[in-house]
Amino acid sequence: MKICIVNGPNLNLLGTREPSIYGSQSMELVLASLQAAFPNVEFKLLQSNLEGELINFIHEYSSQGYLFIINAGGYSHTSVALADAVKAVNARFVEVHISNIYSRESFRHTLLLAPHALGIITGFGLNSYRLAAEYLLRFYQEEK
Repeated sequence: MKICIVNGPNLNLLGTREPSIYGSQSMELVLASLQAAFPNVEFKLLQSNLEGELINFIHEYSSQGYLFIINAGGYSHTSVALADAVKAVNARFVEVHISNIYSRESFRHTLLLAPHALGIITGFGLNSYRLAAEYLLRFYQEEK
């Protein structure tokens, strides 16, 4: 099984950006933890602050059979282009948000990718990535 984690803008700052909201671990530590917990899964981590690069990642890796964990950051609330990309390639993904977006500013309550997601995980900190991987693993096994 192959899972591509796609992180959007500012998520390269995990571990240092507002630790009270986003935690104090880097994404590299989260990825190492996922690889240890799921040794039979091939994980790939892609992060970009550029919308077009995220779209290119999704196009490229969906054609290679990857499932996705997508944390599009601020683009979750604004990017019609990213929503169109996941829909166009029929990407199978779980949308994740580290913070509970529904306890934050109202503009964060709009999720443009959500209608195309298998599910959404929000508010469980960096454990959101692990929960998404667990679901995708179960989803993948049920598909077979």
